[in-house]
Amino acid sequence: MLDHLSIQCADVARSAAFYDAVCAPVGGGRVMDFGAVIGFGVGPNPDFWIGPQTTGEGFREAHIAFAAPSRAAVDAFFQAAVATGADVLNAPRLWPEYHPTYYGAFVRDPDGNNVEAVCHAPE
Repeated sequence: MLDHLSIQCADVARSAAFYDAVCAPVGGGRVMDFGAVIGFGVGPNPDFWIGPQTTGEGFREAHIAFAAPSRAAVDAFFQAAVATGADVLNAPRLWPEYHPTYYGAFVRDPDGNNVEAVCHAPE
């Protein structure tokens, strides 16, 4: 349903370093780079964009969930996020209240957004 999603960042360089680190374990990466506006995804078309904050004041948290191909990828996402200094919201684990095979980890990006990697496949 979504074609792409874009978020505004207080410090694009810091956020870019975070997303470079956490997108790789789930199979994504930097696809387009226009300096202050950077697109991440798989293949030629970015589906997740970051750029400088240009509208609004203050902060409103977003929840961004990246699909991971395996539980090991969720674990690697989490380790990469922690290595960048990200605040941990929830370490990788099963979330049976969502569904029996929902395996996810949650961290905060440099702007305070709730960023998740999730695998829906059984172990």
